[in-house]
Amino acid sequence: MNLRLDLHRQRASHQSTLISVVINITLSILQLVVGVFAQSTALIADAFHSLSDLISDGVVLVVNKHSHAPADAEHPYGHHRFETAASIFIGALLLSVGGGMIWAGFSKLQSPELISRVHYLALVVALVALIAKELLFRYLMAVAKRVKSTMLAANAWHARSDAASSVVVAMGIIANLAGFPMADPLAALIVGAIILRMGWSFFFNSFHDLLDRSVDDETCLRISALLLETPGVLGFHDLRTRKMGDKIWVEVDLEMDGTLPIAKGHAIAADAKRRVMAGENVLDVMSHFDPVSPDSTIVTTPERPSIRKPDTRLP
Repeated sequence: MNLRLDLHRQRASHQSTLISVVINITLSILQLVVGVFAQSTALIADAFHSLSDLISDGVVLVVNKHSHAPADAEHPYGHHRFETAASIFIGALLLSVGGGMIWAGFSKLQSPELISRVHYLALVVALVALIAKELLFRYLMAVAKRVKSTMLAANAWHARSDAASSVVVAMGIIANLAGFPMADPLAALIVGAIILRMGWSFFFNSFHDLLDRSVDDETCLRISALLLETPGVLGFHDLRTRKMGDKIWVEVDLEMDGTLPIAKGHAIAADAKRRVMAGENVLDVMSHFDPVSPDSTIVTTPERPSIRKPDTRLP
């Protein structure tokens, strides 16, 4: 089942990214050519943003291939963190692009006498880019949610940042055409700031995933419910999770009747593992069998919280 899901995710990611590549190539060329012709700093900045999207797409295509490679002797846990590394790269790319745009826009503002009135064609291209990027964002995000891919989600938000920047670019061009020439480089500055902020968000979150950050509380609650629903599991403690790309690694101490034979306890643990892996995007569940009395009350501490099923009896 998990293998089929992984193959489905890989195909969906590959197809959606190829569509993004085509759109970004077209837009970056169109924006750059028209931006130079129309003398629009903001549109040229937007062109480089589209170009960064194209590089991001290339990273996704490469990582999509390698992250689904099976575990080997050097990578016994698989290659899932290729996706996290890719998200860090995308974040760093956005940081560099945003910083470059801010520098270019600021330099332009130092010589206001050199700022010229842009051609109206720049506004047409900015609006076309806005519509294309917003549609691309909605498509990529729908695919990312369907296959539960954080890497595709990062790429989708990259497209949304381009759509947001196109709004600013269009407003700057309109103001320039209305007789405010400094509006165009100011728009380039705002676009750079938007990209810089989004790049930091991607980089920061992915960096923490590499440091074995746990999943969110809502996901932990769902995993807890799946464990407690398993017949024979009286409770559990020391539930720990960590992100492995888009997968989750789970470790938990399961509490079972201490009079059970080892084979029965193993079967219950295997059932709990199967339920969790079927219900969530979990790579593996490592469990430890803690023998308890069904009638006992476990003493809990903040360091060792225990979640029990009330009045649970084995069938």
